[in-house]
Amino acid sequence: MRTRIATDIRIGQDGRQEGFLSLPISTNQSAYGRIQIPIISIENGAGPRALLVAGNHGDEYEGQIALLKLARELRSEDIRGRVTILSGANFPAVLEGRRNASCDDGNLNRSFPGDPNGSPTQMIAHYIEHVLLPEFDLVLDLHSGGSSLVYVPCVLVRMSPDNGRKRKTFDVMDAFGAPVAYISDGRSGGADRTLSAAAERQAVVCLTTELGGGGAIDRHALRLAEQGVRRVLHRAGILKEMPQRAASPTRVLEVHGLDYYVFSPENGLIEPLVELEDTVEAGQAAAIVYFPDTPWREPSVATFRRGGTVICKRTQGYANRGDCLYQIATDFRDAL
Repeated sequence: MRTRIATDIRIGQDGRQEGFLSLPISTNQSAYGRIQIPIISIENGAGPRALLVAGNHGDEYEGQIALLKLARELRSEDIRGRVTILSGANFPAVLEGRRNASCDDGNLNRSFPGDPNGSPTQMIAHYIEHVLLPEFDLVLDLHSGGSSLVYVPCVLVRMSPDNGRKRKTFDVMDAFGAPVAYISDGRSGGADRTLSAAAERQAVVCLTTELGGGGAIDRHALRLAEQGVRRVLHRAGILKEMPQRAASPTRVLEVHGLDYYVFSPENGLIEPLVELEDTVEAGQAAAIVYFPDTPWREPSVATFRRGGTVICKRTQGYANRGDCLYQIATDFRDAL
């Protein structure tokens, strides 16, 4: 199970290091090629250790920019312990601005625990889970809605069965300072194939974000990413300088199961009927689907299967049957 990815970065070495994860790839254009994935490691003695990840999906930009800015600014004298920055985790997808890398159609956040002898995306997943994560106490995985979805800027917590890790995760959530957080039991979405699932297997505290989306860059979500990462590093005891505190407390919600999602019942043009942060009820109409190939046909209506708050919506005007149109969340009722 040894990785085939090489690197000139030495985790555990004091100071600032800049280099690459070098992944072998053989193509028609490059027989002995290498995908060079940038990585920065900044260390200053013993202390807490944080891994910062963006570009898990290549078309999610706020986290990438936030980490690119931090990578240029952070020095070893600013911290205690270790900060390692992987600003373009699925680097082939990042270069293309795509959710999945075209070299293998790989979705990194559906590829864990990975395969050291698999496709490029599987090799990256394996390296992150089995080589990087065991060297850290905390991982931040910065996402947004990508090209097809837009989110209320929020953080996502995967509920850990370990009470100690659960308390630490909620502390990190509070430090980030997003207006909304939602709690997941890990059953929906990527289930055990995500980076958050990999972190749980490696007993590492993990916080995921969903910041904006729609294939664009939201200025306010970007600012939240920049400040939130710094607040987390300060709360963890890594960043020495106290960053600006969030203006208001985080509203905590939860998402469990497929009935928290609305999927398109047919192929067609979508008329949305509700917006982000709206409160909806079970049975309420969510969107109308029109059929451009048969204009005389009666449109189809997608409905919410339960009540809650809208936290995510589709941005593209055309959808195929099964495409996600909305995601809702309900008030979190578990004891922290």
